[in-house]
Amino acid sequence: MVSLTTPVCDFGRQAIDFSLPGVDGRVWTLDDCRGKNGLLVMFICNHCPYVKAILDRIVRDARELRDEYGIDSVAIMSNDPTEYAEDSFDNMQRIAAENDFPFPYLFDETQQVAKDYGAVCTPDFFGYNADLGLQYRGRLDESRKESAPADVRRDLFEAMKQVAATGKGPEAQIPSMGCSIKWKTDPL
Repeated sequence: MVSLTTPVCDFGRQAIDFSLPGVDGRVWTLDDCRGKNGLLVMFICNHCPYVKAILDRIVRDARELRDEYGIDSVAIMSNDPTEYAEDSFDNMQRIAAENDFPFPYLFDETQQVAKDYGAVCTPDFFGYNADLGLQYRGRLDESRKESAPADVRRDLFEAMKQVAATGKGPEAQIPSMGCSIKWKTDPL
């Protein structure tokens, strides 16, 4: 398992459209997922210890951002499940149900969406404004493979509140850290 950090935010870069199957049996597009004040695109998976450490906080923040600030969220799983059975579609459905995801959980089987977005790890967060211009590419909070104390600053949440209010994200952002995306290997 390789730990990586995300690149610096490329402010204003437009969100890229997608059409991916969700655990709810529906196919979702970028427009289906966006909220009136923005969109949080999250690349996560089921097996990553970094994601497991913050999954309850992801759910909490996504719900509050939707209900209080008009920012919707979507989670995309781009890992190769043939290498990590815990990331299978069936397990995606189970994790989404057990955690009552307030957002679509989508399977990027070809891994093209992760490549298009430049996602490098799980979790990898992309926060967009109402015009779908990128404004945040940072961490959720100071958690790593273990949850940080409950009273730490909610970096992503505070940034996306600012995006909802002003259309702009904070200039200072601390990169997210996580496990590398498990890319498919090309057959010889």
